[in-house]
Amino acid sequence: MTELKIKRLNELAHKAKTEGLTEREKEEQSVLRAEYITDYRNNFINIMENTRIKTPDGKLIKPERVKKQQDNN
Repeated sequence: MTELKIKRLNELAHKAKTEGLTEREKEEQSVLRAEYITDYRNNFINIMENTRIKTPDGKLIKPERVKKQQDNN
């Protein structure tokens, strides 16, 4: 999501709190929120997929929860 879209989403959130949104703006806000959440989730999954834990003996292992999630997909 671009900085411009994030800025617009924040503008709509502020306007919703102060003066309210038109139906068109509510629709736009909904689309932008969905895109933001999708990007957030994808970034989080990427971080978790690349997370490794170093054991005391120096081995790098992948956490079990991440392994299980990948097996389910």
